[in-house]
Amino acid sequence: MKAAWFIALLGLMFAAVLRADVAPATQPAPATRPADMPADQLLSQMLRPSAGPAAQPLQPILDPPALDQTTGKMVVPNSAIPQNLKREGDYIRDRMGRMTKSSDGNQFEFQFESDARTMQDPPVIILPNLKLMAMENAVNASNRDLRFRITGPVTEYKGRNYILLEKVSVVQEPVQQF
Repeated sequence: MKAAWFIALLGLMFAAVLRADVAPATQPAPATRPADMPADQLLSQMLRPSAGPAAQPLQPILDPPALDQTTGKMVVPNSAIPQNLKREGDYIRDRMGRMTKSSDGNQFEFQFESDARTMQDPPVIILPNLKLMAMENAVNASNRDLRFRITGPVTEYKGRNYILLEKVSVVQEPVQQF
């Protein structure tokens, strides 16, 4: 069946090529080069470097990691420790923390719990997607502060880190029985 379909497709393509070759002579051919310029002269003109500056590809940013704009001297003078941002493309795996609103109230941030090593992880802004919506629904349906475990890639923009959530789960609090 696949072979018959392929042969039929080749037949249609061949018929289209034949129809294009016998196009009516009443239609003028599209202008592809100036009529008074020979083809070799046109080719040499096209291969000659242009008079203007040549386009250059973008170079990667090799600067050291920027500092989180919500920490350091920008928040509390001389008392907060500047915190390095995660680099674009880093991946956060199974980190626990809480979802909070940003200071302007327009975005949600993820506040990491301490990792017992550096304890200096600045919050990341959560990029909108269905996982964020599920987190919002879980918080709205709960009568307590929820902890989440998240996974996703990190991006960097204007001195802040963002995360695109790929995996989210609510961390169940241990039940104490007396």
